[in-house]
Amino acid sequence: MPGEAAGMPVWRPVRGGNAFEITVARLAQAIKLGLVAVGDRLPAERELAERLQVSRVTLREAIRAMREAGYLESRRGRSGGTFVLSRSGAASPASALARPASANGVRRASARVANRVDAPGRTDAAAMAREMGDALHDALDFRRVLEPGAAGLAASRTLSAANRQHLVAFLIASRDRDSSTRRVADSRLHLGIASASGSPSLASSIADVQLTLDRLLAAIPVLRRNLDHSDAQHTRIVDAILAGDPAAARAAMEEHCDGTAELLLGLLS
Repeated sequence: MPGEAAGMPVWRPVRGGNAFEITVARLAQAIKLGLVAVGDRLPAERELAERLQVSRVTLREAIRAMREAGYLESRRGRSGGTFVLSRSGAASPASALARPASANGVRRASARVANRVDAPGRTDAAAMAREMGDALHDALDFRRVLEPGAAGLAASRTLSAANRQHLVAFLIASRDRDSSTRRVADSRLHLGIASASGSPSLASSIADVQLTLDRLLAAIPVLRRNLDHSDAQHTRIVDAILAGDPAAARAAMEEHCDGTAELLLGLLS
């Protein structure tokens, strides 16, 4: 997947704020959404620093924070590099803060990422929804505006053969019924469509809202009929994009987003 993930919106340039903390968040987002799978190697340090437009020192500090949080490991040798160790991390916020006093800023960022992205131990969907409160409705509304627009825009583009192949590959992978991989494959399809829109700003916003909803979607009960329905909707969306039909792509994505929102709110009410 590294080749396919290279063009994904999480590797967009860091702009404004604290470059170190934003870089940590970008790494966590890529791992959490499965854009770099467990066991895969991150892009080379030089390439990743160029993509994120941060210094290599900042990138190394961010990678160190992610190692301390249990997401990454570094290996030496000719086949070495930085590899994804876990999508959920291993260190709780408390344990990260309890380490020796060196590199306090790195440890604090590790703790915040572990808490914000994965919140270890919180697996009850209804409890997560209650914690989100109005933010859940806001995220669903935001997604309802963004994703149909991205699908329509992607359908209006002249896509390269490689882009078309990637969309088809993402669609096929999204039909996987293995609960341990389906959620990641679903996110990759949506992010692939966002990337195909050709708008980095739109794609980055969709990546953010996908991350907001990811753990909640992963925690709800798996219903076979819903999976069949979702697969059919995904197929219509991709077919419309490949056929160059923006109106059909937008309508199919609107139906898909509405269905997901109804399922979530119905199961969690």
